[in-house]
Amino acid sequence: MKIIVPMAGRGSRLRPHTLTVPKPLVPVGGKPIVHRLVEDIAKTSTEKVTEIGFIIGDFGAEVEAELKEVAASLGAKGNIYYQDEALGTAHAVLCAQEMLDGPVVVAFADTLFRADFTMDPNVDGVLWVKQIEDPSAFGVVKLDAEGTITDFVEKPKEFVSDLAMIGIYYIKDGAGLRTELQYLIDNNIMKGGEYQLPDGFRRLTEKGTKFKPGEVTEWLDCGNKVVTVHTNQRVLEFDKDTKLVSDSAKIENSVVIPPCFIGDGAVIANSVIGPHVSVGANTSVTNSVIVNSNIQKDATIQNANIKDSMIGNHANVLSSARDISIGDYTTID
Repeated sequence: MKIIVPMAGRGSRLRPHTLTVPKPLVPVGGKPIVHRLVEDIAKTSTEKVTEIGFIIGDFGAEVEAELKEVAASLGAKGNIYYQDEALGTAHAVLCAQEMLDGPVVVAFADTLFRADFTMDPNVDGVLWVKQIEDPSAFGVVKLDAEGTITDFVEKPKEFVSDLAMIGIYYIKDGAGLRTELQYLIDNNIMKGGEYQLPDGFRRLTEKGTKFKPGEVTEWLDCGNKVVTVHTNQRVLEFDKDTKLVSDSAKIENSVVIPPCFIGDGAVIANSVIGPHVSVGANTSVTNSVIVNSNIQKDATIQNANIKDSMIGNHANVLSSARDISIGDYTTID
């Protein structure tokens, strides 16, 4: 099985944290979002993942190398593809058209989930959905009496369904999807100036492909600071029975209230950390109290009282008591 991960967007809603780092590489619980995404799929799938294709913008050689390492850590080959123009989700997936052959999972790298990822050999595909209270801001699916997906509606103004697509799809016949996505582009079938992936799915269903909805027990968004801090909290709870504190971290005269992630080379001195705090590698925390926050690498926190916050790489927070969100190389005193 192959995984295609469209991730070319820069994540403007998560700024300033995405000004220097693509959103899928922002860590939650000490691990980049995209790493957690493909790891969750590989871990829960009944089929072995052989290739992972990352569809990116101009992120640079260092990011490309990191993504290939993510694939290698799961025993898969990592492929890099480029989406140079923001022409929609269908166009993004088709950028990896050589991978659209045989069983394929398409997973957009702005969400994490807990789901039953068992592949039913008797269905043509699975689209994972979550029941939500207000479907007007999402793409939703309609079902028939047998529970088969019959239609896809983007941001319905009137109620048609409360089953929102979360951005993870399994297709048994990747080549069939490739054909339909190419048809959209060849015939300039666009909505809102973009080629939409659900339009490709609709064409497949009209030709007899039977998609079933997949059950999601938890859907974790990483679209902005508030929800990303919440996602950090939840993944720390998921991982609480694993080793979260690095052996190379130095914890001196401090209290760590689990679950917390503390990365390699981090220094915690005269402080209270937790619960639900992630501290990146080589970050220094001194004389501070930190609760429910996500702090990235190489940051310095001194004399601070911080809660519900995100702090970027190489940032400095000195004598602060607040809910904050600061990006890389920023200083607050």
